[in-house]
Amino acid sequence: MGGQRQVLPGKVYQTVTALMNHRIFHDIKVQQPVWYKVVESIPPAEILTRPLPPQHQTPNPKKRRPSRLFQPQQLVYEEDELRRTFYAHHPWELARPRMIIETDGKDAQRYDWSKGLIQPGMPLCGECVVQRQLWMMHNIPNMTKEKAYDIVRRDFYALRQEEEVERRIAKEEAQYVGAYFGKTFMQIGIDLEDKEYERWKKWAGKQISAVRAEQSQAYTSFGEEDEVEDMEMEEMEEQYEQSVPMQR
Repeated sequence: MGGQRQVLPGKVYQTVTALMNHRIFHDIKVQQPVWYKVVESIPPAEILTRPLPPQHQTPNPKKRRPSRLFQPQQLVYEEDELRRTFYAHHPWELARPRMIIETDGKDAQRYDWSKGLIQPGMPLCGECVVQRQLWMMHNIPNMTKEKAYDIVRRDFYALRQEEEVERRIAKEEAQYVGAYFGKTFMQIGIDLEDKEYERWKKWAGKQISAVRAEQSQAYTSFGEEDEVEDMEMEEMEEQYEQSVPMQR
């Protein structure tokens, strides 16, 4: 079975190409499928045996199981470690909304990180810090990862402070001319938390009252069962003595 060839997957590209070239209406352009270029550059395999995937790093035979030899290796980039470090120190940066839609997929090629953190069409975020740090590590001599991180982080804090000052001034100017702003997201969250705490406090009070009532009832009825059993035993003895005549 290993030597048997499967030719049907390989014909998918040829069939779609023929259908696109032989159209009924020549004036109407047929849109290519999303996978068309991918299948053209990486055609499907014709054999059923799985080939060994490309090895991006030297495999460790002690850590890698034989059953996972044919699984693709994990791709690790240099930016991954820089991102983990930054977001571990600044977790609230992940809560900021970001626009991830690109125009043509080549937006990153138009960024020039030698000019600083501010790039046209890209808001200030953690990715700016990572790319700027990476550029400094590769283009400035004797620049270590820690030193570049400290420099970029200082610039990042200064820009964030400028944004906060501009936002505060814009709010004060708007309020001066009669604008009204509602509660912030933090204030809304605090109100919801207080409401949930009050609801929980009422529920906890009812539970404590129920537990105390059960405890008091158990203490008041303690020993009553024994007294009832003693009285029943005495009545039974009296009845027995009355029913049995006294022996002389």
